Amino acid sequence: MNSPDTIGTTRRWTMLACSLIAAMTTTCVVSGIAYLIPALHAEGMSVSRASVLAAVPTVGLMMAIIGWGSLLDRHGERVILTISLSLTLMAAIATALAAWQSAPFTVLAALLFLGGLSSGAANGASGRIVVGWFPAAQRGTAMGVRQMAQPLGIAVCALSMPAIAQHLGIAAALVVPVVVTALGLLACVLGIVDPPSARTIAAAPARNPYRDSWFLARVHAVSVLLVIPQSMLWTFVPTWLIVARHWSPATAGVLVTITQTLGALGRIAAGRWSDAWLSRMRPIRLIAVVAGVAMGVLALTDWADSPVCVVVMMVASIVSVADNGLAFTAIAEFAGPRWSGRGLGIQNTAQYLATAATTPLFGALITAVGFPLAFAASAVAPVIAAPLVPRDQLPQPEPVSVDTPG
Repeated sequence: MNSPDTIGTTRRWTMLACSLIAAMTTTCVVSGIAYLIPALHAEGMSVSRASVLAAVPTVGLMMAIIGWGSLLDRHGERVILTISLSLTLMAAIATALAAWQSAPFTVLAALLFLGGLSSGAANGASGRIVVGWFPAAQRGTAMGVRQMAQPLGIAVCALSMPAIAQHLGIAAALVVPVVVTALGLLACVLGIVDPPSARTIAAAPARNPYRDSWFLARVHAVSVLLVIPQSMLWTFVPTWLIVARHWSPATAGVLVTITQTLGALGRIAAGRWSDAWLSRMRPIRLIAVVAGVAMGVLALTDWADSPVCVVVMMVASIVSVADNGLAFTAIAEFAGPRWSGRGLGIQNTAQYLATAATTPLFGALITAVGFPLAFAASAVAPVIAAPLVPRDQLPQPEPVSVDTPG
């Protein structure tokens, strides 16, 4: 049986930290190009066309992430993460070299697609680590720490890539995902250990948790709606600050970094909140309501050209990322070790599909009517999500493995 007592507390949290670093690679490889939209625009590319390029790695990621999840369920996280991150590192290096050689749009798009395709395991991993190595009363907090990977990855990209692109060029900025991926691969090889019963459970006959309840499907649907304002802010806030509000790339990068760091801490706070409430879904419902209000206020204050809009943007960015760890924890707990990889893969595929579909739409909307109406449009999604949040359900029972005499 999975037992948190089989390793020490320090080892458990160190392993989670290594998993976090590994997961940051997906964020940097998939989302980093969005922070080069201002530089691409300065070189003559339209915001709409640059937005399409920014969506390409997301398309690659969503096409492969369920498959990576199935491999995680079958073979464990350590081996599959090592393979995935090795392929991702090669794709990131090739992308930076192609940009250095001024490769055409289609070549860059193809390499970004391959980077997204290969990075899916890191994004869907950690379900077993959290459920297998952490007691139930700590899982919300632990998954909140793991889910810091996205905002921290965004913070790294926002702080470094626009400024590097401005002074050294786009190719130099694309070295940032290379470095992060190399560190993630090293952390995975040195720090991650699969829970002892993971392979035994994975080999047992699997009961599909999607057939027994609508719980997982509803969590996926809510998460898709809540990721729309989150991805819109991650993708377009640097452009909003630099192009629309005339901030320097360095200053905009610092602000986005501060915001994403606070968002990362917010995910831990939301996880602790869910542990204290013994509920993953009730906090998500409240987060959805607050996110809808914050995006609406952002639209109004930006339309009025109020300086308060920057503070409102920070609040909206922090709130909009707070639900991810709670949803991941609920999915990993309910699906169990034999389905957590696929469940989290489905979750991420749906979210990235929404991101890939809405990023070019928001880019076109911004080009046509400006940022305030785009912010208002993204406020609709969390309003729809709030009443769809399901009630909490108990995790699926795990099978008991009985050793037979050899």
